[in-house]
Amino acid sequence: MEKLCLGIELGSTRIKAVAVDGQHTPVSSGDYIWASSYENGVWTYSLDEVWKGLKATLSGVEHRETVCAMGISGMMHGYLAFDVDWNLLTPFRTWQNTITGQAAAELTALFGFNIPQRWSIAHLYQAILNEEPHVPQIAHITTLAGYVHYMLTGVNAVGVGEASGMFPINSKALDYDGEMMEKFNGLVKSRDLPWTLANVLPRVLSAGADAGALTERGAALLDNLLTPGIPFAPAEGDAGTGMAATNAVAPRTGNVSAGTSIFSMVVLERPLSKVYEEIDLVTTPTGAPVAMVHCNNCTNDTNAWAGVLRETAELFGAAPPAGELFTRLYQKSLDGDPDCGGVTVCNYLAGEGVTHMDAGRPLVVRMPESRFTLANFFRAQLYSTLATLKIGMDILAAEGVAIDSLTGHGGLFKTPLVGQKYLAAACSAPVTCMDTAGEGGPYGMALLAAYRVWKSDGETLEDYLNKHVFAGVSGSTVEPDGETVDGFNAYMERYQALLHVECKAVEVL
Repeated sequence: MEKLCLGIELGSTRIKAVAVDGQHTPVSSGDYIWASSYENGVWTYSLDEVWKGLKATLSGVEHRETVCAMGISGMMHGYLAFDVDWNLLTPFRTWQNTITGQAAAELTALFGFNIPQRWSIAHLYQAILNEEPHVPQIAHITTLAGYVHYMLTGVNAVGVGEASGMFPINSKALDYDGEMMEKFNGLVKSRDLPWTLANVLPRVLSAGADAGALTERGAALLDNLLTPGIPFAPAEGDAGTGMAATNAVAPRTGNVSAGTSIFSMVVLERPLSKVYEEIDLVTTPTGAPVAMVHCNNCTNDTNAWAGVLRETAELFGAAPPAGELFTRLYQKSLDGDPDCGGVTVCNYLAGEGVTHMDAGRPLVVRMPESRFTLANFFRAQLYSTLATLKIGMDILAAEGVAIDSLTGHGGLFKTPLVGQKYLAAACSAPVTCMDTAGEGGPYGMALLAAYRVWKSDGETLEDYLNKHVFAGVSGSTVEPDGETVDGFNAYMERYQALLHVECKAVEVL
């Protein structure tokens, strides 16, 4: 039997595993559906369910005995704090939490570097500010992927891309930024803590590095569904695995993941000129700097309207399959006017950091003279899924950030060409969708595992992906067209004006 490389990703709604063969083709997969819970003011997941979900996921993977390399990926950021014996000190705080506003603001000012609320260091400092009793007991702080990796291998380390969502990274040193670390230690010196930051954070590893192997203890945690001794790639975050899955790890490349939320990752050639609250700075799995625009709202409101339209069809005895319904509505939007005929949608079901809103109220607004048709309405829905992302991407454009290519993946791009056309217009860049991108993060993690064991001496991740994975891979590319670009820009003028109404709606409703 041919050797397989296995990637496992603990996402926000699913734990999924993908196994690839020697041609880097997905051949088997398994998954487990789960959801965060809101307990005592904190969004969290049970660590017991982590292991239940991992075992259920692995059970669906065929030919597990042939796995020759593997890796763990997970939702980035958040806060897992342990004592010296790796006992959990406080429930896992996920990226969804917005409870670290004071800490994030103070650290951003101290570092001169944007620290979002969801970053691990923001959670740690907020716990210090709140004088939480667990803080003096801390011996280890890690991420969900880092925790699982340690339990399976005994190696307390994470990939550099994952680490970049914990604390700022020095891309030249491929390690945490030493100057910022000293600033942090100085900031908390008066607290007389029994640890320093360097002692509690996991070690940082670059893609391709030896990150340990599955131990007998680790295999037992998985009910021996895998054989001890399997080498591991460094644990990575979902942003890094998405970059690998879409071959977007080189400068001037990027990817956009669009589903319930939407985010873009653009690999930078040079640093940005100043700090932007709208832009996160993370890294590729090899430590190259990346500008990230992360938006909480994408397709939720569109999905809700599709449900209403389905109910309407059912009144007349029709019951279109969900996939066909979305395909038809997406395709119908192409018949709309380039500026959506004056129809404007704000799709905020939740708060939105990029536009500084703590809550959302979905809105549809039109003028008496607007051309309110199904095509224009649904085109406005799809434009709205990209509008907040465009605000962040326009900041990068003003900074002179060059983008040669963007790769789209996620539900927004399942209907051929439609989402690509609108994203190309929003970002003024060609957008490619590849057949393999549908496997997403676990596929990217499987590729990083393959790179760990199958790369040649001195072969970079960029070269490995180009030569061995994506050479000859089929896909489609859509170039921006002037009419749609102009229409999207006209739409954005109305959209940004509508945000004032959105603020008022949140205030009064």
